[in-house]
Amino acid sequence: MTSFPVRRKLAVLPFALLPLGVLAGCSGENSETNCSVNACTVTFDRGVDASASILGVKAELVKVEGQMVTLKIGGQTVTVPAGEGEQAEGFDVSVQSVTKDQVVVKISNNG
Repeated sequence: MTSFPVRRKLAVLPFALLPLGVLAGCSGENSETNCSVNACTVTFDRGVDASASILGVKAELVKVEGQMVTLKIGGQTVTVPAGEGEQAEGFDVSVQSVTKDQVVVKISNNG
C-alpha cells in the first residue's frame, strides 16, 4: 500500500514540472529565445525571415529602419523605438538593442 506522503508527492509532480514545459515551449526560426515563466528575451537575426513562438503567441521581426523596429505579436503589428517599449496583444514589448546583425526584444506578460 502506498503511503500518504508518497501519493502527495506524486500528485504534486506534474505541477512542479509545469514551468519546465513552459520554458521548453519557446522555439524560433532564425532567432534565439531565453524564456522564464512570464517573459522571453528574443534575439532575432536581421536580413532573414525571423520569428519565435513564445508565451503562446508568434512573434515576428517585420522590419528595422534605423532604430525603429516593427514586430508582429500574435495578430498585432507594433513599431517600437530601440530602448523603449509598447504594448501588443496583452504583452509588454521592449526593444533592448539593434545591431546590423541582430535585434534583441523582451516580451513579457503585462498582467
